[in-house]
Amino acid sequence: MRVSMLISLIRPIGPVVIGISLGFTLSLLSVTWVEEPCSNPDWNRRDEVALELDENPYSLPAGSLQNGENVEDFEPRIVPYKPVQQQTPPKKFYRAKYISTELGIRERLFAGVLTSKNTMNTMAVAVNRTIRHHLDNVVYFTGMRNRKIPHGMFVVTHGDERLIWNMFQTIRYVLEHYINEYDWFYFVQDDTYIQADRIKSLVGHLSIHTDLYMGSPEEFIGDEMEGRYCYGGFGYLLSRTLLLKLQPNLESCRNDILSARPDEWLGRCIIDYGNVNCVDQQEGLHYQRFEMGKNSDPNKEEDIRFKNAFTVHPVLDPAQMYRLHKYFTEIELQRTYEEIEKLQAEIKNTSEVAFDGNRSAHWPIGINPPFEPKTRFEVLRWEYFTEDQVYTCKDGSPKCELQGIDKADVTNVIEIAMGELNKKYKPVLHLKKQQLINGYRRFDPTRGMEYTLDLQLEVVNQKGRSRSITKRVHLVRPLSDVEIIPMPYVTEATRVHIILAVTVHDRDYVNQFLEVYATNFFEMSENAILSFLFIYDPFQAQQVNQNDIFANVKAKISAYERKYPVTKIPWISVKTEAPSQIKIMDIISKKHPVDTLFFVANVNTNVNSEFLNRCRMNTINNWQVFFPIHFQDYNPDIAYHNQQPPPTIDLIRDAGHFDRDVFDEACFYNSDYMAARTKMVTDVQENEEILEALDVYDMFIKYSNLHVFRAIEPALHQKYRHKVCNPRLGEEIYHRCVQSNLEGLGSRSQLAMLLFEQEQGNST
Repeated sequence: MRVSMLISLIRPIGPVVIGISLGFTLSLLSVTWVEEPCSNPDWNRRDEVALELDENPYSLPAGSLQNGENVEDFEPRIVPYKPVQQQTPPKKFYRAKYISTELGIRERLFAGVLTSKNTMNTMAVAVNRTIRHHLDNVVYFTGMRNRKIPHGMFVVTHGDERLIWNMFQTIRYVLEHYINEYDWFYFVQDDTYIQADRIKSLVGHLSIHTDLYMGSPEEFIGDEMEGRYCYGGFGYLLSRTLLLKLQPNLESCRNDILSARPDEWLGRCIIDYGNVNCVDQQEGLHYQRFEMGKNSDPNKEEDIRFKNAFTVHPVLDPAQMYRLHKYFTEIELQRTYEEIEKLQAEIKNTSEVAFDGNRSAHWPIGINPPFEPKTRFEVLRWEYFTEDQVYTCKDGSPKCELQGIDKADVTNVIEIAMGELNKKYKPVLHLKKQQLINGYRRFDPTRGMEYTLDLQLEVVNQKGRSRSITKRVHLVRPLSDVEIIPMPYVTEATRVHIILAVTVHDRDYVNQFLEVYATNFFEMSENAILSFLFIYDPFQAQQVNQNDIFANVKAKISAYERKYPVTKIPWISVKTEAPSQIKIMDIISKKHPVDTLFFVANVNTNVNSEFLNRCRMNTINNWQVFFPIHFQDYNPDIAYHNQQPPPTIDLIRDAGHFDRDVFDEACFYNSDYMAARTKMVTDVQENEEILEALDVYDMFIKYSNLHVFRAIEPALHQKYRHKVCNPRLGEEIYHRCVQSNLEGLGSRSQLAMLLFEQEQGNST
């Protein structure tokens, strides 16, 4: 009974007790018991080895055993001083001027033309005119030459007429001067026509690491030597790696190889020391050439080898060279047109599957889409014209005669339109122009010149019946490749001579000019000199001793000179009835060196260093003059009607405008002024009034070949002032002065609001 009760009590916890017992048993079996005393001095050798192996090899020992004792090594030690040896300063590292030099990037193709004294001015000139604008560097090698070298040609003279010697000197010159600048070297005679673009395309597909000797292979004549050389008449191409192999052996070639022909001599040298034969194909590319007959006509030649030739030889005279060039140029032009048509068709086919369909392909295909204005102020203006007149004139007239380059442009556009229409409808219809009804054109800076023509045409069908119709056509004269005009180097270190002409009407504004100038220049020690020119009329000049109208200005100048002892402000007094710019500059020019940089300023102009730097950069001696367009404030009574003007006026549309009718400010060099003034002498002798009818801007336009750079200049800011226009000056100058006063009153919206208020006041 008791046993059964005990079993009944133990049965629920039995599995737990058994599980715990099994767990302890398994854990004890999995542990390896090593019974080691904590301090046993009788370690055997095997235990030492086991401990040494178990020790962390990267741990630091706490001490070392010396005589059976554990001694910790924490004793301080004295380390003897050893002076550091003085190292040589590292050499300064100089960076290359160009990234291509540092990266080892070379130009692709060098061309050398082998000519002579007798053919230098004939055949060599013809070669130069046909290939010079296609290749980056063309050098002409000759034994002897005439005293005068043809223009635009770089000629290297070896001083000897021996052909082998000249070839040796040519290769040596190229190795000394050009081997590190080019990957491929092409040599050709001057009696060979070269398709330069095809040669460039050939080298563009060849590996530069190949030892290549490519041309027209020929067998050596009368010699048992194996291999083939490249015939010089068709030209030959050498790789840079091959020329580098020849460089140490060039003298051996000159001394050991005997040959009557320079191309054979070079071929022997390349075979002996470069172990390379002449080939006419490489990497699947063929060197195409064609041998020209004596009486061959390029236009009648049907051989496909002729049309695909890289070089044509022999060419007998320059006229034949130019005929060949014309023929191959027409072929390349036709191929270009065919490629353009193919690309246009591909673009059109691709645009059909685009999201917008055919609308994604803008007309004409391949030309940039039209400019899309963001605001109404950016809308491009169309000009209306007929065959004889244009309704947008430079002088603001509503209509003027179509002449000069504009007349030629309209005539050319109409001819092109008729040609394209006839090309489209022939042979079904033939169209003849009767008249131009309407013509519109505008310049789009993103694509070019756009035209819309309404033409009245006579249409004649194949049966001879005709009728008159009106047809509208659209044309685009696209912009060609943008050309970067090379400009001479200029710096911002040039001293600027500021010329300020002052009349009796300007004297009240001189103080403000001097205050701004002193803050911007005297205190900053700017590299500029200010010179005054006081202009008196004859009556004022007579009273100068009793009543000098510029006495206060001169006193102010003296005060600034005392305040800034280093500064000198020179001034000159002039008597004239008509103070024209040219007369004033004639006086100033004689008193300054020819390399002086002038800035002709206005008394209302606030000049600062920012503008002077642009004056230095935009004015280039014997190249360019600079006429900035200043920002002119509007009349504050109109621009801020019934309001208080702000203390500082920003360059915004409602505050003022860039005054394009004023040409008073100018930057130019004295030498350029003197050169233009010299060309003007003959016209001045016939009519002295021309000095008053023209200003400096007109003089540079009419009497010099310089670039006249006219641009807005935000750093030149003038406050509003009503100008006094002198009727004694030229009619155009007087008209520009009046126009400047009118446009400087206010914007159109401001003037309209003022008129609206006046009308409302009058009505009440």
